[in-house]
Amino acid sequence: MKISALDRKLLRDLWGMRGQALAIALVVAAGVAMFVTYLSNFDSLQRTQDAYYEHQRFAQVFASLERAPHSLEARIAELPGIARVDTRVVADVSIDVPGLPEPASGRLISLPERGRPRLNDVFLRRGRLPDPARGDEVLASEAFCAANRFELGSRVSAIINGRKRPLTIVGIALSPEYVYSIPPGRLIPDDRRYAILWMGRRALASAFDMEGGFNDVAVALAPGTSVDEAITHLDRVLEPFGGLGAIPRSLQLSAWTLENELIQLKRFGFLIPAIFLGVAAFVLNVAMTRALSLQRAQIAALKALGYSNGALAWHYVKWALMIAAAGALAGCGVGAWLGRAMIGLYNEYFRFPELAFRLTPGVALQAAGLSLAAAAVGAWSAVRRAVRIPPAEAMRPEPPARYRESRLEVAALRGRLTHATRMIVRNLERQPWRAAASVVGIALAMAILLLGFQFIDAMDRLVELHFELSLRNDMLVTLVQPRSEHAAYELGRLPGVIRVEPQRVVPARLRAGHRHRNLAITGLPAEPLLRRIVDQQGRTSTLPPDGLVLSKLLAEVLDVSPGESVRVEVLEGERPARELRISGTVDDLMGLSAYMEQGALHRFLREGGAINAASLLIDPAEADRLYRTLKGVPAVAGVALTDVALASFRDVMAQNMDLTITFNVAFASIIAFGVVYNAARISLSERSRDLASLRVLGFTRAEISLILLGELAIVTVLALPVGAALGYGMGWVITGWFASEVYRIPFHPTLRTVAWSALVVALAAAFSGFAVRRKLDRLDLVAVLKTRE
Repeated sequence: MKISALDRKLLRDLWGMRGQALAIALVVAAGVAMFVTYLSNFDSLQRTQDAYYEHQRFAQVFASLERAPHSLEARIAELPGIARVDTRVVADVSIDVPGLPEPASGRLISLPERGRPRLNDVFLRRGRLPDPARGDEVLASEAFCAANRFELGSRVSAIINGRKRPLTIVGIALSPEYVYSIPPGRLIPDDRRYAILWMGRRALASAFDMEGGFNDVAVALAPGTSVDEAITHLDRVLEPFGGLGAIPRSLQLSAWTLENELIQLKRFGFLIPAIFLGVAAFVLNVAMTRALSLQRAQIAALKALGYSNGALAWHYVKWALMIAAAGALAGCGVGAWLGRAMIGLYNEYFRFPELAFRLTPGVALQAAGLSLAAAAVGAWSAVRRAVRIPPAEAMRPEPPARYRESRLEVAALRGRLTHATRMIVRNLERQPWRAAASVVGIALAMAILLLGFQFIDAMDRLVELHFELSLRNDMLVTLVQPRSEHAAYELGRLPGVIRVEPQRVVPARLRAGHRHRNLAITGLPAEPLLRRIVDQQGRTSTLPPDGLVLSKLLAEVLDVSPGESVRVEVLEGERPARELRISGTVDDLMGLSAYMEQGALHRFLREGGAINAASLLIDPAEADRLYRTLKGVPAVAGVALTDVALASFRDVMAQNMDLTITFNVAFASIIAFGVVYNAARISLSERSRDLASLRVLGFTRAEISLILLGELAIVTVLALPVGAALGYGMGWVITGWFASEVYRIPFHPTLRTVAWSALVVALAAAFSGFAVRRKLDRLDLVAVLKTRE
């Protein structure tokens, strides 16, 4: 294949600037790798989720109730838009796990006596289904078995209807309802202490006095059916039977968590690479501008030979496109490798029958297209300015700079500056825009580094606020049924209990116009000590004597503000419903919450001082005795340990964030090197003639190195505060944008983060300076001094 003269020139020019081209390609590769990593994982997760939900017939509406007869199932099936109904018996129980000192909790779910569940079918990983004639056989969730190293035949004990009953695991299963298995009322999984167990319906129903009835409903809808209308019809039917309010699939706990993770993944996949590619476009623009200024004579000669402006523009745009293409190719490869590592992490926490990494052509083409577009945009303004210069003007060299004393050389310093220092100062003052471009490029690298490092501070801050300032208890005990205040006294008499702070938690639906949410209202003392309400600034809120205090994000979801009212419909007991004023909001960190002062909640419920949970402060020396005692208390539904929740948080959230942080910091470090090295190499290309002249005049290599590298050092130092300010602004915007209903990332960068970011930029500058110094040492004085004018 014949190569045109311009293409041969293109290849030679790229080889001549291979160091700069490689640095820019690395920046592009970093952005593409991030894009491919996140978007391919998003695509793999979403495809797997959709296929799994469809294959296992995951329901679209869920509802719990106190008890209803089997005959009600037929009535539900006749409701408008209902395509399929499955009723079950579901019970939350306390579990005694061998080898675990503290009580665990679990959920028992009934299986049909014959056949498979019509909805929410289990996926049998190993073993067999329970024998309907054996009431002690169960399927156990894979996550629980893996965390406790249980095999087929392992046994656990459960407190079922007040009696301790041994259960044998005959199968290990998965369910679309529990892709992400979280204990009720919590947001952090604890696979070792929370089990999903399936057993025969007859055995489970008889144990909980549910023969001939059910307390849980799953519904599939006909195509085109409105979910809200179906929920309204279902709630109307279930309300006389103690219905707790139907919810759509989007708010089912596992599906809700997974959907929030997908949203975060998609946002990261677009925003972070966009920042990286934007920096690459900026660096490419600076490099092209300066490179083309050195080719003025060549451009003029090519025009004189008959090449049009369009041909020359395309020729130089191809410079940028070839660099971007190389970066995109490398980025796709690195992104695929990192994507496989990331999907391995998701396999630890999201339980699918099979979650395999898949890089689709669409994701790869999007990544390549974005990188090429960024390169073209970055190069176009530089190319356009260069090719529009008339040939006669381009053949003349650029007018020399006016050499005069710099305004920065004040009289007090005139005699103290060396010749080299004076040259540095004068060059920076004569070309302020060029210096400013270098400062901005290095500052952007610093900002991206700060953005990556600040997520470490965010995780530390989240732990401090939620697990140290807010959860000051050692343990949260939940009860099977609400009990009188005397239950708090009984808990206080247990061995090792130092302090008890009772809570009243009630399920409710909050309505504001057409918006509504089902959640639990937590009743606390006006000034709680063990379960405090803390905002992102570390401020503690007290509860007013009446009204609701909502999470700021919940208020945004309902589109209400303090002073306005919401309709609160309680979903248990006498089910009172009335308007309550919003007394305030709290910008908290985890989930969506609603709080009331305990006395106000009791008055609203028209009940005495009932409680169904309590925060405990315990003596660590008596912890084992307390655990053994709690395992034998039938009224206790579950126990949550704060230190265990913290460990689970670090294992799940922090590990996921650590991987993200590692990606960001590694790629930001590449960007820092690419930006600084480009600035140094461009400066060397522009000043090689001047530096060679100085060498001929007797300056040493050290002295000319000081001139070039001293300028780089000044530019780097000037860029650090600018980069810190940019990183602060970017971090503040991005952490706000990534707020989800599961958790919010607090923005709390520390001086340590700024120092680490500055250190990485300084090291990148030092490494770049070393590479440029080697180029200086090999400077061909004769070749450089040859004139072409």
